[in-house]
Amino acid sequence: MSRVLRFHEIGGPEVLRIEGEEIPPPGRVKVQIRIHAFGLNRAEAMFRSGQYIEVPKLPARLGYEAAGTVVANWAGRSGLQNR
Repeated sequence: MSRVLRFHEIGGPEVLRIEGEEIPPPGRVKVQIRIHAFGLNRAEAMFRSGQYIEVPKLPARLGYEAAGTVVANWAGRSGLQNR
């Protein structure tokens, strides 16, 4: 089971929750990444607090900037190719 960072209501950092979620294997031309670290930027803080140009559809997720290791490729392929 993977962990995701969600919020179910608008507010400050106290509304953030780490929740478990089953992640399916990667689909066509997708990869699965084991995240080692992710950043939360100003736009995400504004999104969480309801001050961004988009209104969050709750529950909403954060953490779109990440660093990690590829652990699975689509259709069992090995290696990545630059295009």
